[in-house]
Amino acid sequence: MLNSKTKTQYFHQEKWIYVHKGSTKERHGYCTLGEAFNRLDFSTAILDSRRFNYVVRLLELIAKSQLTSLSGIAQKNFMNILEKVVLKVLEDQQNIRLIRELLQTLYTSLCTLVQRVGKSVLVGNINMWVYRMETILHWQQQLNNIQITRPAFKGLTFTDLPLCLQLNIMQRLSDGRDLVSLGQVAPDLHVLSEDRLLWKKLCQYHFSERQIRKRLILSDKGQLDWKKMYFKLVRCYPRKEQYGDTLQLCRHCHILSWKGTDHPCTANNPESCSVSLSPQDFINLFKF
Repeated sequence: MLNSKTKTQYFHQEKWIYVHKGSTKERHGYCTLGEAFNRLDFSTAILDSRRFNYVVRLLELIAKSQLTSLSGIAQKNFMNILEKVVLKVLEDQQNIRLIRELLQTLYTSLCTLVQRVGKSVLVGNINMWVYRMETILHWQQQLNNIQITRPAFKGLTFTDLPLCLQLNIMQRLSDGRDLVSLGQVAPDLHVLSEDRLLWKKLCQYHFSERQIRKRLILSDKGQLDWKKMYFKLVRCYPRKEQYGDTLQLCRHCHILSWKGTDHPCTANNPESCSVSLSPQDFINLFKF
């Protein structure tokens, strides 16, 4: 395509990708994980707060089990997206713990894989992977050195709100560790963070009734200790994943895209054909 003002050539690339159900490397419609990274524009997706956690979870799953299947291009795309994630967190000072855990998962996986050099478990030069490991250590150090600055705003604070509103806001937190951290801010918040109903709802949100029944813990007063049960359940079962936005697969034309992205669908009602994919579902599309 030609830019009418500058007369320079540029390429327009659709932000969707065709994934044929049951594809193999030999069949038409095959696409790689590296190609999906580019076409679905993950670098831009991390700037959207609704998509940030989705992309981070996807990177974490790849770091745990998919590193050996990445092509050279996919490796570069993976590390480039990861670098942008880290830079965003360093700038915003948000989601620090989440990215620390991601980097630790990746570093642990690489330590295991690099020790098996000679068995061709990683694509590419081993020196490149060692350099990437050093980069990860540098990022971890940068995250550890972050000093959270208190905002200069001196107006109404969280603790100035009525207790019922404080509790209502705390009920929106989906991670028990966030509740514990919030309770360490002030004595009054600590009392609220120990609310039994708060932890009960958290358990019921993430886990099934059957799972809860298997991990019952009683307090000294003979009541169910929902807080202890939550952390025990977390160690035994995966928590419910929640994302503001997800990738969607059109069951009619097998096109993968972010929600709200137009694609050339021939269905009468394209919205009814779309199904949301979890990060693990996305990875499964590229397993052959």
